[in-house]
Amino acid sequence: MPDGNLRSARELTVEDLEARTRPSELGFEDTSELTPESFIIGQSRAVAAMDFGLHMNAPGYNLFVAGPTGTGKTTYVLDKVREVAVHRKAASDWCYVHNFSAPDEPYALSFPPCHGREFARSVANLMDAVEGALTSAFNSDSYHHECSELEKSIALRVEELWSKLEAYAREFGFSLRKTATGVVTVMQKPDGTPLTRPEFEAMPQQEQDEIRQHQTVIADALEATLHHVTSLQAEALSAQRTLDERTARFAVEHLFTPLLTESGNARIQGWLSALRDDVILHHRELRSVDVPAQGTTIQASVDLTRRYKVNVLVDQTGESSAPVVIESNPTYFNLFGRVEYKSVQGGMVADFTMIKPGALHRANGGYLVLQVRDLLTRPVVWDGLKRALRNRFIKVENPLEDQLWPSTSSLRPEVIPLQVKVILLGTADIFQWLYEYDEELQKHFKVKVEFDSSMDRTPEANRQYAHFIAAYANANGLPPFSAAAVARILDESSKQSGSHDKLSTRFNPIIELLNESGYFTRIRGSDAVDARDVDEALDKRRRRSSLIREKVLQQILDGTILVAVSGERVGQVNGLAVLSTGDYAFGEPHRITARTYSGRRGVVNVERETALSGHIHDKGLLILGAYLSGEFAAETPLSVTATLVFEQTYSMIDGDSASSTELYAILSSLSGVPIQQGIAATGSVNQFGEIQPIGGVNEKIEGFYYICRAKGLTGTQGVIIPHQNVRHLFLSRPVQEAVQSGMFHIWPVTHVSEGIEILTGLPAGERPFDENTVFGKVERRLQTLSHVATHAEHPS
Repeated sequence: MPDGNLRSARELTVEDLEARTRPSELGFEDTSELTPESFIIGQSRAVAAMDFGLHMNAPGYNLFVAGPTGTGKTTYVLDKVREVAVHRKAASDWCYVHNFSAPDEPYALSFPPCHGREFARSVANLMDAVEGALTSAFNSDSYHHECSELEKSIALRVEELWSKLEAYAREFGFSLRKTATGVVTVMQKPDGTPLTRPEFEAMPQQEQDEIRQHQTVIADALEATLHHVTSLQAEALSAQRTLDERTARFAVEHLFTPLLTESGNARIQGWLSALRDDVILHHRELRSVDVPAQGTTIQASVDLTRRYKVNVLVDQTGESSAPVVIESNPTYFNLFGRVEYKSVQGGMVADFTMIKPGALHRANGGYLVLQVRDLLTRPVVWDGLKRALRNRFIKVENPLEDQLWPSTSSLRPEVIPLQVKVILLGTADIFQWLYEYDEELQKHFKVKVEFDSSMDRTPEANRQYAHFIAAYANANGLPPFSAAAVARILDESSKQSGSHDKLSTRFNPIIELLNESGYFTRIRGSDAVDARDVDEALDKRRRRSSLIREKVLQQILDGTILVAVSGERVGQVNGLAVLSTGDYAFGEPHRITARTYSGRRGVVNVERETALSGHIHDKGLLILGAYLSGEFAAETPLSVTATLVFEQTYSMIDGDSASSTELYAILSSLSGVPIQQGIAATGSVNQFGEIQPIGGVNEKIEGFYYICRAKGLTGTQGVIIPHQNVRHLFLSRPVQEAVQSGMFHIWPVTHVSEGIEILTGLPAGERPFDENTVFGKVERRLQTLSHVATHAEHPS
């Protein structure tokens, strides 16, 4: 355990409070002397992983780019993907066409790049030629002559049948008469006039019976003749169809030959052949002619001609390299395509011409870049993407089709083979969550490209930063930055990284600082950005966001929030917390008090008792109790109850950064030694009393300093911090000046014994504890409390 050294021997100097860059070390006067360079800074690990993932062509080697926002990962990914895509051939065109055997299942046809639109144009021209050829063929004299000859031939045969029937009827004394309702037989008298019914009924019964028998014979003959005529009419219709089909085939078949010959793809040739056969079959609907056989005029059907169109789904016209698609709004339809519907007689119908592509279609054969957060907010999309990668095809469907009205027509387009490299952009937390809970992530995204939020602060890193600043200023019309301004920006970047030996690779805040510094330079009327412009930009930014901080400060100054920065009190110490308003964080001191008395409850956390303590804070209190027991109750049971309170806090408290501060308050209460109220403390503690680092050290120190300055600096005030946090210090100029002048102090400590010495001015003590040390007084008090507790339990 450390001995009681003087406070001044453990104080930090002003050189410890910030890692400063000397402008002279940069090697230039201003950034106009530098050549703007475009490269990713401080991400060698990510660059290597990205290069591997983009060139690895085995299945499943898609990329998950993980890292905090503002590191430039999106810009780098897009630049790198486009760079790689240039060296890959353009992707295929894809078209949907009508399936003549199953209209609800359109065919997907693949074409070399830039040939899909050409094929669609060729088919459209072909159909124009087909319509013209059909119209011409069926209006020709030869066609009309053949139709006329066919009609004459059938008419002569029909006339011959009727003549034979009439002659046959005359042999029996009957004639045939055609009426509106058919053909009837009429009995004739010798003079050729019709026999009336009265005359028939006046005849002898034998003659009547004979006439009826003849009439039956004639009726049978008539029926046979009518059947024969019907057969001749069917034969005529069949012959007309044959003539029409032969005429249509002769008119259009040769038109398909060039397109069939040019296409070397069997699927395309098969579809063209089916198209040709369908055109011949439906030639009547495709021409506008007077058809002699029926005597009607037929117009081309719009709905029919739609089936002969080509829906160019993906068109790579003008592209010479693999596609790179960034889908900023990956809804299901935007990603996988959709089928549009139209209302027809109360129902929703669709055809293949209403199929629209999605981002996967456009990126097929290339690269697709997506934000993973956008996918996860739409679970159907995430599952659909994994399914597409697993099956290696794109299926256009409605994921909610089973919930639609029954009147919606179902269209099932043929799937399209998928070959795409998917790059997901997200954070490390999302990657970790998916890796743990979604096993398919490991299967489909085998390459993790991890961007770091910081890089080592080296001369080479400083040079790269300076070139980045030069490139950004040049590209965005900003004045050049002086070496002093660049040095100040490097210091700010190091502060954002949280360590003296690091630089931040989150460039969004740096870019904001460049723009704001340039703004103040223009107001000042200067030709170059100086360090004062950077400082003013930082000061103005803090000023814009510090309203809540100023209100809290005012509450402390007017006594609403009780914080003492002078004098001394037993069992009371200033702890430090960090409050955040989203874009601004600041430190606020809190009074922590402890009361100790006889009992067996140990350390009682009032916040926990009132459900205002988080799990980590509770853990810190349990560790604190373990330290007390191990240090002072190794042989005698710890018979004490200690209540700890964060005074005037009414919201949840979490974190263990105040555990050492709470321990100081308990030690002061047990020993009766007062704590200097001008000193605040922060740091977590382990079971052995060792001080551990915490977050927000700069905000905590500055928060307490400004309270002390507002109430009046005495030269004895300061803050105790964990020694590990020294390299995280980036304190403001006023704090540095106060430290340099001796009006404010910062003490790094490694053990709780060092902290209690600074707070009380007494040695902590070593075993065996001297009664004039803090620990000696604590031990003597605990022995007294143990005796009191034992006597209370066993009064005899």
